[in-house]
Amino acid sequence: MKQEGKNPKRGVDDKIVSYIIGSKNRKWRCVSNIKRLEKGLMVVKHFKESIYQLIVETSTNLPPDVRQAIEKAREMENAGTRSSLSLDTIDQNIKMAEENVSPICQDTGLPTFEIKCPVGANQLEMTRMIKEAIAEATEKGKLRPNSVDSLTGENSGNNLGEGTPVIHFEQWDKDEIDVRLILKGGGCENKNIQYSLPCELEGLGRAGRDLDGIRKCILHSVYQAQGQGCSAGFIGVGIGGDRSSGYQLAKQQLFRKVYDTNPNPDLAKLEDYIMEKANQLGIGTMGFGGEATLLGCKIGSMNRIPASFFVSVAYNCWAFRRQGVTINPETGEIEEWLYKDAGPEGETPVAKVVKKQARKMAEEGGGRQVELQAPITEEQIRELKVGDVVIINGLMHTGRDAIHKYLMDHDAPVDLNGGVLYHCGPVMLKDENGEWHVKAAGPTTSIREEPYQADIIKKFGIRAVIGKGGMGPKTLQGLKEHGAVYLNAIGGAAQYYADCIEKVEGVDLMEFGIPEAMWHLRVKGFAAIVTMDAHGNSLHEDVEKTSLEKLAQFADPVFK
Repeated sequence: MKQEGKNPKRGVDDKIVSYIIGSKNRKWRCVSNIKRLEKGLMVVKHFKESIYQLIVETSTNLPPDVRQAIEKAREMENAGTRSSLSLDTIDQNIKMAEENVSPICQDTGLPTFEIKCPVGANQLEMTRMIKEAIAEATEKGKLRPNSVDSLTGENSGNNLGEGTPVIHFEQWDKDEIDVRLILKGGGCENKNIQYSLPCELEGLGRAGRDLDGIRKCILHSVYQAQGQGCSAGFIGVGIGGDRSSGYQLAKQQLFRKVYDTNPNPDLAKLEDYIMEKANQLGIGTMGFGGEATLLGCKIGSMNRIPASFFVSVAYNCWAFRRQGVTINPETGEIEEWLYKDAGPEGETPVAKVVKKQARKMAEEGGGRQVELQAPITEEQIRELKVGDVVIINGLMHTGRDAIHKYLMDHDAPVDLNGGVLYHCGPVMLKDENGEWHVKAAGPTTSIREEPYQADIIKKFGIRAVIGKGGMGPKTLQGLKEHGAVYLNAIGGAAQYYADCIEKVEGVDLMEFGIPEAMWHLRVKGFAAIVTMDAHGNSLHEDVEKTSLEKLAQFADPVFK
C-alpha cells in the first residue's frame, strides 16, 4: 500500500489528515501545506471587495490600449462622414461612462473570469466571493441582469444561475492571484463564427488546410459581422483544437493587449496582414461605411487531431471591456492593475452634449436634420430618406426578443399607433421612492427581430424602429408598405442615449425581466440615423454589397 502523503497528486486536505493522525515524519511537509491552505482561506477577507472593484472598472472604464485603438480609428476616418461622427459619439460615451461610473454599454454580457492562482488557494471560497460580488454589482446597476434560464426564460435578476458567471481556474507557481474579466455583450457574441477547413467562402472561394486558408477565414469573419457586432471591433482567433477548445482559445486572445506582438513570427505577420486588409473592406463604424472596420486582431494556435481543422473567431465590439488585476493571496487586496500602463495622458471628462452632437451629425454628415415629436404621422415618415438624422422627442417604448414574440399573439399594453419602438434592454435602478431611473440605454442588435418586425409594424401602426446593425428584406418591405423607417443608433453608446431620457413613464410585462420588459421612456434630443427608409432603400444592403466586392479582391493566395 502506498504511504499517505507520498503521492504529490493528493490534495492538501489528505496531507493535513496524515499529519493529524500521527505521521510525524512528514510534519515539515504538512506545516508548509497548512500555511498554504491558511493563505488560501485568508484570501476571502478582501477578495470580494477586490472583485467588485474589478467588475465596476471593467463595466465603466475602457482600458488605455482600447482607447488608443479607437482614437487611431478616429484619425483614420474621413472627417464629416457618418462613421467619423459615430466615432466621435463613441468617444464621448466612453468619457461619460467613466465620469458617471455607469456601464459603457447596457449589455454587460456574460461575465467571464480567467483566474490563475497559487497552489492552496481556496477556489471554492473564491467562487463564492465572486458570485457575491456579481450579485452586488448587479443590484447597484453596474451590471445588467443577464442570466436567463434557457428552458423557462426566467431571468434570475442577479446574474447568477447555472453556468453563470463563467469562471475558469488555473494553478501556477507564482505567489499571486491573477484575475482577468471580460464583459462581452450579446450583439458581438452572436457574430462569433467557426470554420471547418476545407470550406468554400463567399467572395474568397476555397479555403484549404493551410495558413492561406486561415487567412481567408479571418477576413471572412470580419465581412460577415458587418455592423451588427458594433464595429469597429476586435477579434480573437483560435486555430486548431476541437470545437469548444478552439472557441476558448479565441476568447483568450482578447486578453492580450491591443498593441502587443505575437511571439510566433508567422502569426505576427498574419495579424498585421488582417489589420491592413480588413480595413480596406469599407464596412466602417456601425456598418455605415468607412475606413475603420477592425481595431485589433490577435491569433493563437494549438494542436488538433488529423480529421479536424477549425478556425474559431471571437468577435468583440468597440466597447472592449476587459480588465485584470493581481491580488495578494494573503490579504485578498489588489496589488496591480494589468491594463493601465499604456493609455493616453491628460484625459478629462466632457460635457454631455447629445443635441449638439446630433446637429454636428446632420451638418457635417451631409444629411438633413429632422426633429420629430412622437406620435409621428405617416406623412412625416414618407419624407425621410437614408442618411437623414432624426431627433426624437416624446414617448418611446422599448421592445426586445420577448416583447416581439408576445406582441405577435397579444394586444400591446399601450397604444403604439404612430409610436417609436426602441430595440433596447436598459440597465435600470429603482430609488427609495419606488421610481425607476435609467443607468444605461444603448440599442441592441435588431436582426434578431427580423421574423416579427414587419408584422408588428403593420399590426400596431408603428412609425419608427430604433436599433443597431440594420434589418433584413422582410422588414424593408414592411417599412415601404406601411410607412415606417428604421433608425440606426450608435451601438454601445449607452450613456450617450441614457442622457436623452427625461423620465421613465412606466413599465409593462416585468415578468420577462428588466432587459426584456416594455419600458415607456420620455426622451428629448434622441438622435439616430435613417438607414432604412419607406422608399425601399437600405444603407446596410449597400455596404454589404460593396464590402463583398472588396473582399473578393483578396481571394488569390498570399501565404503559401
